[in-house]
This record gives sequence, C-alpha cells and structure tokens, in this order.
Amino acid sequence: MKKIFSILLLSCATVLVSAQAKKVSILGDSYSTFAGANPEGYAPFYPNDRNDVTEVAQTWWSLYTKAMGYQLENNNSWGGTTVCNTGYGLRDVSTSSFLSRVEMLGNPDIVFVFGGTNDAWSGAPIGEYKYADWTDEDLKSYRPALACLLDKIKSLYPNAALYAILNSELKEEINESTRTICAQSKVQLIELHDIEKQNGHPSIKGMEAICQQLIEAIK
Repeated sequence: MKKIFSILLLSCATVLVSAQAKKVSILGDSYSTFAGANPEGYAPFYPNDRNDVTEVAQTWWSLYTKAMGYQLENNNSWGGTTVCNTGYGLRDVSTSSFLSRVEMLGNPDIVFVFGGTNDAWSGAPIGEYKYADWTDEDLKSYRPALACLLDKIKSLYPNAALYAILNSELKEEINESTRTICAQSKVQLIELHDIEKQNGHPSIKGMEAICQQLIEAIK
C-alpha cells in the first residue's frame, strides 16, 4: 500500500510540475531554425554541412528550455528573414518578415525576439525612431519596424515576459538602434558576445554560449 501511495504521489508531482512549466515562444530567423522544428514552408538553416550543429538538442533554444525546465510553445523562425518589411535586394518581404508572423506565437509565458541580423546583412533601410502611428512605408525600415513589433507583442501577449536578443558582430547602427528602441519600449535586451560561428551561424559552442548568456541575463 505504501508503495502504491508513493507511486501515486510521484505521478501527481510530475503532473503538477508539467502543468507549471513555462511555455516559451520564439520569433526568429535562421539562428533559431532547425528542420522539422519550424512551421512548414519556412526555410531552415540547420542542419547544414558547413556547421557542426546536427541535432535539434544542440540548438540554443532546446538547451535553454531543458536547462530551465520550460517547454517550447512555438518556434516561429524563418531563415533569411528581416524584422522590417524590406529584405535582401530591397525586396518587399511583408509576407515573411517578423512583423508578418507576430500573431503566430501561441499562448506563451515567455517570448524571445531574436532578429536584426538580416536587417543588418541585407542593408535594409534603418529609418527614423518612431513609436506610434506607423505607416506601411515606416515599416519598410528597421527602427520603426522594431518599435512596432515590440508594441504588437506586448498587446498580443500581455502576460508574457518579453526579451530581445541581439546578435554579436553586427554593425553599430543596428546595435545602437536596438538598444535605444528596447530602452524606450521597456524591453530587456540581451546583447550576445563571443559567439563562435561557422558559416556565419552559431556552432555547437556558439549555441551553448547563447544558452548560458540567456540564463545569466534573465534573473
């Protein structure tokens, strides 16, 4: 009888812990992709024959959720995408940008926005700082698009903790713009540093460093 009671108690505790696990959603680009882990039709970078990350368990978000005892709610990450509605070659990417996917994050307790890399690499317009009343033209540029994105996330997921992640080795114009907008929007910004990369993307060591820096930054 004692053995049966112990088993039941353990089962109840497991269910309780599972029910209390925080749900994490990600709005990202190739750094947060892995084939089969993102919505169908999205372009993943990982796995890639020029990078040593070959298993989903090696990604920064898999490492982080496991370390924290959280569960993944939605990983809405698409390789090559920009925050704003201007992509590579100054093309209109209003159907794949971060802004176009902001409503697809499920019901998260935590939201990570990990972007800006392709805005920097593609040479997308930087624009002016603007925190309300955005026009379609405004959203073609990084600064107003990021401000709009953070505002939308706060409105859509009012009970979720929101964190922005900034890649290392980006041009200072993107770095400073992101710092300014996150400060104005009262969103914690986590600036990555010393991230090992292969083919421009985090390696196994780089993924581990991202996970560790998130754990250290979020207290």
